[in-house]
Amino acid sequence: MLLKSILSQKPLLEVCAYSFESCIAAQKGGANRIELCSSMYEGGTTPSAGLVKMVMANISIEVHAMIRPRGGDFCYSADELAIMKEDILVMKNLGCAGIVLGILKADGKVNLEQTAELVKLAAPMAVTFHRAIDMTPDFSEALESVIEAGCTRILTSGQSNIAIDGIEQIRKIVAQAKGRIQIMAGSGVNSNNAITLAETGIDALHLTGKTTRDSVMTYRREGIAMGGLSEVPEYAIAFTDSNKIKQIVTLLEEHYR
Repeated sequence: MLLKSILSQKPLLEVCAYSFESCIAAQKGGANRIELCSSMYEGGTTPSAGLVKMVMANISIEVHAMIRPRGGDFCYSADELAIMKEDILVMKNLGCAGIVLGILKADGKVNLEQTAELVKLAAPMAVTFHRAIDMTPDFSEALESVIEAGCTRILTSGQSNIAIDGIEQIRKIVAQAKGRIQIMAGSGVNSNNAITLAETGIDALHLTGKTTRDSVMTYRREGIAMGGLSEVPEYAIAFTDSNKIKQIVTLLEEHYR
């Protein structure tokens, strides 16, 4: 009976936004929450204080800031942890509803001690443990560690590249969690798979609703990749499309009516 009740609950919608424009679009589209990041092509790093301040002054839905000092792996040095602590305090002072982080040991397991320390520092903000959990060797063990650390939720793609491919793992982790922590599915979420993922019993869906537009620049210097990756277009502006968010919001409302 409890499982049936959980499966019948409409999940919230969280938009991963990398710009002020995208935050405005997320709210306009009907999202419940924003994960605010920088560095899209590194999977998200800590946003600037200026961006967070602007967003907090213009957005009424919850804002959760990424706390990640660099791209790459999730095993951090003492200096990097010190930076994360300072960033957490900044986000708290700016009024964020939550933060998003993920810390692993060299062996890939969740760093329980360091995670718990940052959760305590962040209080009363909510703490999401992000897809670093998808890089752990034992998904079930990692979930228990994140719960023990005191996190509010996890973001996962079911240890697959995209959530729809990891749907069976997501179902298993929802069942294992038994409501002790919120489970949010993310990576590759769109209007074609949102309902299928929602029916696993997750608490939230996480997506960018991303699209791109061409730069307004008329002069273009070709052959130079500012980030060193030729496959990342220099003159394409990525942003959240409010219509993509609205489409999924509508699908969820109709399905759970």
